[in-house]
Order: sequence, then structure tokens, then C-alpha cells
Amino acid sequence: MKLTQKLTFAFLLVSLIAIGLAALFVWATTSTEFARYLADQRQTAFVAIVTDYYQTHGNWREVDAALRAQGLLPPFAQPGDPPPAPQPFVLVDYDDRAVIVPGGEYQPGQKIQQNVLDQGIDLKINGRIVGTVLTTGQTPTRSAIEDKYLSSVNQSLLVAALGGAAIALVLGLFSARTLTRPTRELTAATRALARGNLTQRVPVRSRDELGELAAAFNQMSADLARATQLRQQMTADIAHDLRTPLTVIGGYIESLRDQVLTPTPERFDVIYSEVQHLQQLVEDLRTLSLADAGELRLNRQAIAPRALLAQVAALFQHRADQQRITLRVAADATLPDLHIDEGRLLQVLSNLVSNALRYTPEDGHITLEAINRSGAVALIVRDDGAGIPAEALSHIFERFYRADQARHQETGESGLGLAIARSIIEAHGGTLTAESIVGTGTTFTITLGNWKN
Repeated sequence: MKLTQKLTFAFLLVSLIAIGLAALFVWATTSTEFARYLADQRQTAFVAIVTDYYQTHGNWREVDAALRAQGLLPPFAQPGDPPPAPQPFVLVDYDDRAVIVPGGEYQPGQKIQQNVLDQGIDLKINGRIVGTVLTTGQTPTRSAIEDKYLSSVNQSLLVAALGGAAIALVLGLFSARTLTRPTRELTAATRALARGNLTQRVPVRSRDELGELAAAFNQMSADLARATQLRQQMTADIAHDLRTPLTVIGGYIESLRDQVLTPTPERFDVIYSEVQHLQQLVEDLRTLSLADAGELRLNRQAIAPRALLAQVAALFQHRADQQRITLRVAADATLPDLHIDEGRLLQVLSNLVSNALRYTPEDGHITLEAINRSGAVALIVRDDGAGIPAEALSHIFERFYRADQARHQETGESGLGLAIARSIIEAHGGTLTAESIVGTGTTFTITLGNWKN
């Protein structure tokens, strides 16, 4: 059974139960209140007739005839007639406490105790009690018109219940189809996604859980398409980065083998440089694969943040001096030691400082800073260089992404440095973020929240 059918059946069942209970309650209430209304009406009429009769005749001799004339007592039974229905009211003479008009269990002439009379309705003529009307508890017999009225009420109630059930069925079917529409769309989109069509999107029709599910699916589809695109681009970039040094190496070796070129130390240096480039690319790819698999091993040890930044500054001080760039370290001496893999963090910071030196002009400034940020240590690399365009800033941590392709051709960088840096920091349980304004500079922030052992 499909979900739409299940929901429709569930809505219909709940509606039928609710309608049935409501109809039963209304029917019981209507029957009870109508019977009570008839009893009150008959009692009022009975009291009025007997009171008027005594006031007119001064006795009770023919009072039953007057009641029969008004239909409050059945006519005399004829042979073969069914027994009359029990009478709901009894008339008792006040003077001798004898039953005049019998009913229920009360027989004609039966003497009634005072405590029973006290529960009845006294009949007063000129201030004197002449009789008492007792109620037997029997339901008054309904007339044909009253039966017809009650029957029409019950029929109307039945029609209303059936109409409510029909409306409940229609609304249940509509609601079920509305509720399951997003799931049908998600199912179709998921099947298309499984067939390789990664550009699937489903409309977000509400802000409830189904709407959140549709939005999450759209985000997943977009992320998957983006990841596939990046994977394809990465494969092309790897092929390109491998092809260039291999072409150089192959060309030199072929020329040397054919004795077109003579072996010289300079030519071997070129070949060796390309081999080193290949080795570095392979090592970078290996580091990324280990990080992706969660198998990047960290040799953690305690080190002061200032000492770590001082090591990085010492590595690049000569290069900064050559480029006439001021490189300084600012770190609070009271910061706690970091429990990190020193070699990995040096690799990350070296990559950030190297990039800062590459994009900072002469007489620029690069600052290595360590601060306490909400209980965590933040290592900051800030420069006042060219900055990164906003459209490129969100992609700089992607693999093989290069904001400046021309500079890549000059330096031979692989485009994996920042991706590796973020993977190393995340392996430490930290974060690596970047902020930049074109023409003002760039700030990279490493936040490490696990500095306690």
C-alpha cells in the first residue's frame, strides 16, 4: 500500500471515529433532552387540566374523562387491544391520600404515605391544597407528530454524518497527496541522481520538516555536483602538473640519449629540479589522501606559541629582507603551550608566510601573531599585500584552485598548499579561515582549541 493510501485511510478512519462519536453524543443528547421536554410539557398540561377541573367541579369524580379528552390518558381498552402504556403521572386526593388517577405501580384507591406526597406537586385552589401530582418516572408516550419530528432529526443527523465522512474522505485524499508530494519529488530526484544526473533540485514548498528535507537534498545535490566537478578538475590538474615536468624530463633524456644535447651539470640540474617537483606533488597528494582517510599521523608535543612563530619568522627572515618586507612576531608570553605536531604546524605556517611574501610589495608588513580567543589559541598571519578578490576567497582552500594562473606558471606551485594546510589544522581539531580586502591585505587565522594536553 502506498503512503498516500495509508495516509488517506488514516485520515478517514480518524474522521469516521470523530464523526461517529459526535453523532452518537448528539443523538443521545437529543433523545434525552426531547424526552425531558415532553415530560415537562405533559406534566405542566396534566397539572393545569386537573387543577382547572377541580376548580370548576369541586371534586375529582370525572377527572379521568377530562384527561382522556385532552389525550393525557389513553381511551378505555377494548377487547383484544394491547395493554396501555404505563402512565407517567399519578393524581392523589389530598384529604384521604388515595390514588384517583393511577399510573406506574400506583393502583386506584391506594393510600399514599405523607413522605411520598411531600415529593409531589401540590394542587392549590384558593390557598387550599386539594390534591398532589406524583411522577412515576415513566417516559410519556410520544404522539405521531413527535415521533416524526424525532425521526427527522435523526435522519438529518445521519445525513450530516455521511456528508462529513464524504468530506473527510476528499480532504484526507487531498491532504495525503499534498503531504506526499514532496516525498514523490524527492524520490524521483534521488533516482535521477543515482543515474548520474547530479543537477537535481526539488522545490521547497514549506518551512516544516519536509521543507527542511527538500532544502537539505538541494544542498546535497549542489555539493555533490560541486565535488564531482572539483574531482574532474583535480584529475585534469594532476594530469597537467604531471605532464609538464615529465615532458621536460623526457625531452632532456631523449636528447641526451640521441646525443642531440651533451650532458652538462646545468641540464642535470633542470632534470633534478623537475624530479623534485614531481616528488613534492606526489607527497602533497599523499598528505591529502591520508587526511581524507583520517589517517594523518600527528606527533604531538608541547610548544609555546611564540617559539613556534619565531621559528617560522627565522626561516623567512632572509627572504623578507631581500624583498624589503618587515616581518615581525607578536605573541603574548602568558599563552599556554600548544599540544601539536610541530613539523606539521611549521609546514602550514610556512605555506601561509610564503604566500604572504609572494603577494606583499616592497616596504610591506607581515605580522605573525598569537592571541587568546575565547579559551583557544589563535595563530594569525596578516599582511598588507594585494589581497584576494571576493569571488576567489571562498575557493582558495579548494584543491588545485589558483586565483592567479599567470603567477602559477611562473612559480610552478601546485595549488595544493592551502588545501593541505586546512587538512592539517582540521586533523588537530582546529580551524583555518581567511579574510581579505583587495588592496588592503589578507589575514589567515588558525584557531586551535585543543592546546591542553
